[in-house]
Parts: sequence; structure tokens; C-alpha cells
Amino acid sequence: MARRSLWLHPAAKPALFLICLLPLAYLVWAAVNNQLGANPAEALIRRLGDWSLRALCLTLAITPLRQQFNLPALARFRRMLGLFTFFYASLHLLSYAWLDMGLEPVDIAKDIAKRPFILMGFSAWALLLPLAATSFNRAIKSLGAKRWQMLHKAVYAIAVIAMLHFIWMRAGKQNFGEPAIYGTVLALLLGWRIQKAWRRAPALAGRI
Repeated sequence: MARRSLWLHPAAKPALFLICLLPLAYLVWAAVNNQLGANPAEALIRRLGDWSLRALCLTLAITPLRQQFNLPALARFRRMLGLFTFFYASLHLLSYAWLDMGLEPVDIAKDIAKRPFILMGFSAWALLLPLAATSFNRAIKSLGAKRWQMLHKAVYAIAVIAMLHFIWMRAGKQNFGEPAIYGTVLALLLGWRIQKAWRRAPALAGRI
């Protein structure tokens, strides 16, 4: 009971909000104090991308954790984590557009068309945009629960595209250690959902 009340505590959501801002606070501090290494622009872009992927993994983990450990209160954090995924992905894209491309729209468009991993990253962000824009109660009422749920299932495609972006980005340096870790985590999270859907299928067929 104490475990459940912890997630329902009024301070839980503000605490999570502050925790989610800590990576950004650290990166700002590190940039101001020249602690991002020899290539601070590249370090900032990549670390923002890392935190986008981590937030996405946490968002996808909410439902399995909620169901496996009987913690329905965890659902109240999913929207916030999803919005932080978009927030860090937007900062990742903005830092690339600004620090790498000088905010030149033509150069950015050419770079997206020329490099597949940039195209994958931009595609993932573009798919996140409508999810973030419809993450509010008014949007759910406007779309209707069924259409809203169908739209937000795009998060699974986003996870796959984001992983392709990450893998292709690291392929140039033959560094696949971190992509393997994130890929395993996302495979487990998506595999859990596929298994649940597979188990539900016979029950749904029996009702027809």
C-alpha cells in the first residue's frame, strides 16, 4: 500500500518533472564551463539525442511496469515522459540545425536528403510532433478515444526509426555498443506488447 501511495503522492509529478530537467541543466552547465570535451557542439547534439532515446524508453516502459507490478498509478506519468521525449528530441534537432548547419534551411534540407541517418532522425521527430500536439485532454475529446489511440500507436514506429537513426549515426565509427543496449531495451519493450497482443487475439476472435 505504501508503494502505491508513493506514486499517488501530490509531489510525485513535480519531482519527476524536475528530475527530467536535470540532464538539460547539466548540459547547460557543462557548455558554459567548457566541460563538453574537444568538440562541444558534437557532444551537445549527441547527448541531447541520447536523452531523447532514454525518455522514449522510459515512456514505453510505463505500461509494462504498470501491468506487471500492479501499479496503475504509473499511468499518470506517461504523458509527461512522452512530452519530455519530444522536448529533448526538439532540442536535439535544434542543436543540429543551429550548431552544425547555422540555421540555414536550404543546407539543412540538402543534408537531410543526402544522409540517411539524418533523414531517419528528422522523420522520428516529425512523427513525434502530432503525438505531442494531441497529448492533451481537449485533443483526446476532439479526436475521440479510438482515433487518438490509433494515432499514438505511432510511437512504436518512432522507436524503430529512432533506433535506425542511432545505429546509422554510430556506423561511421563502427561503434555499436550503445546502440546494442538501447536496441535490446526497445526490443524487449516492443516484444512485450507483441506478446500481449498475440495473447489477446484468440479471445477477441472468440467474441466475433
